[in-house]
Amino acid sequence: MSVEVPLNPITRSEIHQLESLLLFATLFRPEVIELIKDPAERLTWVDSLAVAAGAIAREKAGMTVSEIARELGRTEATIRKHLKGESKAGQLVRETYELIKQGKLDELIKTIEMIEKGGLKEVVAKEEYEKLLQEYEKLKQEFEEIKAKVEAAELESLEKAKKEIEELKSKLEKLEEEKKELEKELKEYKVKLMEHEAKAKRAEELEAKLKELEEKAKAVDEVEAKIREYEEKAKEYEEKLREKDAKIEELEAKLREYEDKVKSLEEEVNKLKDGIRKAKELLDSLLA
Repeated sequence: MSVEVPLNPITRSEIHQLESLLLFATLFRPEVIELIKDPAERLTWVDSLAVAAGAIAREKAGMTVSEIARELGRTEATIRKHLKGESKAGQLVRETYELIKQGKLDELIKTIEMIEKGGLKEVVAKEEYEKLLQEYEKLKQEFEEIKAKVEAAELESLEKAKKEIEELKSKLEKLEEEKKELEKELKEYKVKLMEHEAKAKRAEELEAKLKELEEKAKAVDEVEAKIREYEEKAKEYEEKLREKDAKIEELEAKLREYEDKVKSLEEEVNKLKDGIRKAKELLDSLLA
């Protein structure tokens, strides 16, 4: 016999299913039977196991601690202890949940059937046995109802699942189309990005050349500044040369004037010399 168990219940019905199965399977585990031998402790144990089963079933449904405590009529501290395994009942129910999760529910049911056939009479008094047997029959009936509901729900769930699968396929096809569009756009963006990168690289190269030209232009400006400076100085030198040339011309004119005066004086000296010579010759002739 294989039973589908709502390990992560969603609806209120599934929560109660899981809660009943956890209590049902835990209550009749051999180690739990040993714990409830003492009549004085039995009711306490059953109550604690019921609360732990209810708490863990609701935890798996995603309910908060405060919500679980409010629904079960227990304090939040008590619920936390059961959920964290700080209580023995919480530990046992958690172990049962893990066994069911591992697919060992059938083994638990076989153990219960063996206890039903007589094993339970050996560990508890007849009066308590009758009481537990009634509880067992009640739980068994509930279990059968749950099983029937689960089996009935399977067909509905299957149809629902098929419908959901078709919807998911439709959504998947739509997503595939969107994916193709996005991939196409991505390729276009990549091409554009490569173009932008090439342009950016070219811009960097041009910027580097521009900086180089700016450096050269700066050097040319410096040279031109020096040339202007030299031209200014050349103008000054030309002006000075013109002044010197004017002075030289003035001096040359004076020199020519002096030369003319010297020449005139030389002519006069020569005339005087001729006069002296003639006077001497005349004197010599007179004396002779």
